Amino acid sequence: MATQENRSGVGAFIGFIGFSTLAGLLVTVGVTPAIAVLGVTTTSTIDVFDSLPEYIEIGDLPQRNEVLAYQGGQPVHLATVYDQNREELQLDEISEHLRYAAVDGEDKRFWDHGGVDASSVVRAAVGSLASGGLGGSGGASTLTMQLVRNIKMQQALELPTQEEVDAAYREAIEPSASRKLAEMKLAIGLEKQYSKKEILAAYLNIAYFGDQTYGVQAAAQRYFGKDATNLTPAEAASILAIVQWPEKRNLSDPSHYPANTERRDVILGSMHAQGHLTRAQYDEAIAAQPDQYVHLTAPSQGCVAAAGVGSQFFCDYAVRVVKTMTQLGATQEQRDAAWRNGGYTIQTSLDLDLNGQQKGLLDTYDPNTEARIALGSTLDTVEASTGRVLTMAQNRNYNQLPSCAAVDSDQGACAPATDTSINYSVDQDLGGGIGFQPGSTYKLFTLLAWLEAGRSVNAVVNGTPHTTSRWTQCGETITAAWSPKNDSPGQRGNYTVAAATAGSVNAAYASMAAKLDLCDIRDVAAKLGVHLAAGGDLPANPASILGTSNIAPLTMASAYAAVANGGVYCAPTVIDAITDRSGKSLGGQQRSCTQALSPAVADTAFRTMQGTVARGTAVGAQTPDGTPLFAKTGTTDDADQIWLVGGSKQAVTAYWQGLTDGKKTNLRHYGSGAGGTYASMRSNVWKQAQTAVNQAMRAAAG
Repeated sequence: MATQENRSGVGAFIGFIGFSTLAGLLVTVGVTPAIAVLGVTTTSTIDVFDSLPEYIEIGDLPQRNEVLAYQGGQPVHLATVYDQNREELQLDEISEHLRYAAVDGEDKRFWDHGGVDASSVVRAAVGSLASGGLGGSGGASTLTMQLVRNIKMQQALELPTQEEVDAAYREAIEPSASRKLAEMKLAIGLEKQYSKKEILAAYLNIAYFGDQTYGVQAAAQRYFGKDATNLTPAEAASILAIVQWPEKRNLSDPSHYPANTERRDVILGSMHAQGHLTRAQYDEAIAAQPDQYVHLTAPSQGCVAAAGVGSQFFCDYAVRVVKTMTQLGATQEQRDAAWRNGGYTIQTSLDLDLNGQQKGLLDTYDPNTEARIALGSTLDTVEASTGRVLTMAQNRNYNQLPSCAAVDSDQGACAPATDTSINYSVDQDLGGGIGFQPGSTYKLFTLLAWLEAGRSVNAVVNGTPHTTSRWTQCGETITAAWSPKNDSPGQRGNYTVAAATAGSVNAAYASMAAKLDLCDIRDVAAKLGVHLAAGGDLPANPASILGTSNIAPLTMASAYAAVANGGVYCAPTVIDAITDRSGKSLGGQQRSCTQALSPAVADTAFRTMQGTVARGTAVGAQTPDGTPLFAKTGTTDDADQIWLVGGSKQAVTAYWQGLTDGKKTNLRHYGSGAGGTYASMRSNVWKQAQTAVNQAMRAAAG
């Protein structure tokens, strides 16, 4: 092999005499007939030749991105996400048979020429007289020239607009003398910049093998269900048979087998003639039929194929977040290009065990097969001290197809009612919807503003429904008559703030808000990261204190986590670490933690909302392990949205159930089929989820 890598005298001579002289030489010995046929002048062709850069960069090829989660505390595969299905290999990782098939089948003098095989150019140019264009008869393109063409095709695919992509792609493949000469010059430049081994490896990694498959590793996995490291001669030759005609020779369809086999056998013959296959190996390979060794393996690409039960929505969210991170580039355009180029390993914060358990709970208690109402539900757990999102479970299945209810039957595939592409847990700009009214879970922010104003949870307020007309809003007195009802007709009289919190007494909280500035309540919420799921400003009107704005469940979980964390709010994060294709660590999602509340206020709020679990609206939510828990329930006026948000000092879980079609159906009137109505089962469901969370947090703490 060492002697093959030394260039012959012809190759060295071509490299020595220079590009312009070579242009003249090529025109003299081989290109002139083709140029005459095409009507291209020798002078203009040489001008094109001279205007080109000296060489083209091989560059980084688009590769797969691997997304990881945790299972049993260890990193595990979650999903493979890519723009092009490719896994780049080093040359010594590629089957010897593949290397021989490439050289023997495509460019026998590869190890000897300097990028352009002069004798092949002469032969092809003569043949071009009959075919009508340079290269029409084949045989002139070396592997290096083919690599140049593939690089230019790849560069075209990375342009920002489809119009630019189409124009550059046509230019890269147009059958013209100018294009062929350009490939020659750039091929010679490549040979000066890179070793033969680097060029061969780049060719095998960049080539397109049909069926959205790029590079020999992805091709071997797609067509044979194995890596490109160990392939039989027949398999290797079948892969290389695809490159000249990927649409008709790829192995995804048995109807392509005859065309593939015909070219495969030519390559096998060349491998035998070059001494790279024994007669016995050749005979065995020729006798093999594609249906004996083709084992189509569907690429498990994208978040729809994410590992673990119910992890797909988290995966989708994590990928969207990664594309916003500065580690991938300073601008969004640079980040998008970097992600397309791929090769990243993304370690997320997802706990597959916990997420799977929560998905199982939702499937049991809030089944996506519910046909009477458009029922959605989520469970989201956030680690209090870091903001790391540990779970993101949803009752609907992940599906990027349009809803069948929204498309005609003749418009192709669609998603059934059990599926959706909307991640109910998160904001609209990261794959979610417009959010949901959090109801009385929003009372937390009035309680915190009350405590920040120096008021006591033992203070007594009026809990009888009444009308309040005068309010303070951002330091100004405003008039707005508001008469909120209590959830239960029996809630009347005076209450301590602690009792009003445990019982979720609306009128009592209206009395509290009337003694505060409505903007202070809004601002406390904002300090804890609360915002509208669809964007816009949080309101500061009287009704807003009872949770009338649309907010994502993850946002509420993170806000409550700040109370558990001594008043330190940590914005939710899902990316623990990013590693690039070279193995370099790029760090994770930047933590953003601020002391939003005083520890005393946070501690008092935590202790006050323990009453909700002990004797209030979340009775039945206490976990059997005895972990101190705080929580708040929420129910909208029409009971079409049901919430329970709370947790321990270590982790908070938000449980949401609701209607996703905008209707106001009362969830207290529909049985879940699991022992009660949807609304009445929330404490039990949340308890089961939080029990597993508590156990996981103890295990993580050692």
